[in-house]
Amino acid sequence: MKILFLDSTHPLLEERLKQAGHQLFFDDKNPAEKVAETLSDYDGIIVRSRFKLTADFLKNGKQLKFIGRFGAGLENIDTAFAQQNNIVCIRVPEGNRDAVGEHALGMLLSLFNKLNSADAEVRQGIWKRKENTGVELQGKTVGVIGCGQMGSAFVEKLQGFSCKVLVYDKYQSQVAPAWAIETSLKAIFEEADVVSIHTPLTPETKYLVSRDFILQFRKPFYLINTARGPIVETAALVEGLKSKKVLGACLDVLEYEKTSFENLFASDDLPAPLQYLLQASNVILTPHVAGWSQESFEKMAEAMAEKIGRLK
Repeated sequence: MKILFLDSTHPLLEERLKQAGHQLFFDDKNPAEKVAETLSDYDGIIVRSRFKLTADFLKNGKQLKFIGRFGAGLENIDTAFAQQNNIVCIRVPEGNRDAVGEHALGMLLSLFNKLNSADAEVRQGIWKRKENTGVELQGKTVGVIGCGQMGSAFVEKLQGFSCKVLVYDKYQSQVAPAWAIETSLKAIFEEADVVSIHTPLTPETKYLVSRDFILQFRKPFYLINTARGPIVETAALVEGLKSKKVLGACLDVLEYEKTSFENLFASDDLPAPLQYLLQASNVILTPHVAGWSQESFEKMAEAMAEKIGRLK
């Protein structure tokens, strides 16, 4: 097949595809309109998130057999159009699941133990021990919403911390590790001390974490989001932080990111909720890198090559 790479990936993927006899082409500079002009030449596309693959774009790919998304989410691809036109959409969440699980746990432990603020203070010659006393994860109840590859990986990482783990997934059951408890969203509202979001971004999950969502928790809780930014309504989160209904937040993703995930915000006029997050000591922010590790890129390349190899 002739395969077009629209983004950089990992050299291993190129190597595997060449070994399988495919012809590889690269265009990581031109805008979608320009790429569309030659799309009919290709049997497959490899993409991360450079631009949206809309129906108007994809209709130019008259012989497209597959779209390989080098990552987990498909929200930038018109999957309905792809399905109608027999274009297989391939994703590789198994490649970066462990990176996401470790990153989520790392952010939570850093927040609980005030590692970021304590480190900054010591570097300034400030030595505050009582003020930097941490909170233990042991004995806490962690609610995990969404138990696909990412959610189940996070649950696995929690096993050694002697905490209770509740799992809710609207669309599938019997997917959590045996020692976790599959339950209802209502039970998470009632019991959770920590909530971690691991759902895809869909019209249904946009602003899942809203003011109403936050107010349903019986006790104050910590929030982790390593999924997609718009799943959390930032203004509602800030309101929760100010009222101490939300005790702290670990956010690898923000609703203000561009759809390419390459930039945070185009304007110098930052929204007020974002300004609050940037100065809040009980909020940890990372630049949408939970799924990126030195190992995950290679794992995703292996998985993508294997899945392309299975195509008829």
